Amino acid sequence: MTQTFILQNQDKLFFGKNKEWVDGYDANSVFKTPHKDEAVNQMFEITSKDYKQRVKVIPCDLDDKGLPMIEADIMPAPLPKIPKPPKAGTDLFAEPAAEQLDNDEAEPEEELIFTTESDEDENSPATQAKLI
Repeated sequence: MTQTFILQNQDKLFFGKNKEWVDGYDANSVFKTPHKDEAVNQMFEITSKDYKQRVKVIPCDLDDKGLPMIEADIMPAPLPKIPKPPKAGTDLFAEPAAEQLDNDEAEPEEELIFTTESDEDENSPATQAKLI
């Protein structure tokens, strides 16, 4: 096994490949480098942009797949999952599909018929919808 370096802040979150803080449960998304000086440079950049961050460099071993094996005692609580944005070309205003009812439970739809004659009242408008 070889050694790599990862970055962790004061909230126990790890610096990710996408330059955002991740919880580390997906080891593939964690920023890692085999060079300590590169990790220190990245730490310096992070603290230069946000002076409130307290970042430290943590050495850890790699597993067979080349992912960092992060010790359980330094892991944070899992972050809540953020829903993925809709893909391009999908209707942003469409309502989520409702569960389809069985044919036995579904109510039949009523047909609308438009007529020009009024059966009930002479004062009603010329066109009126009737439910059948």
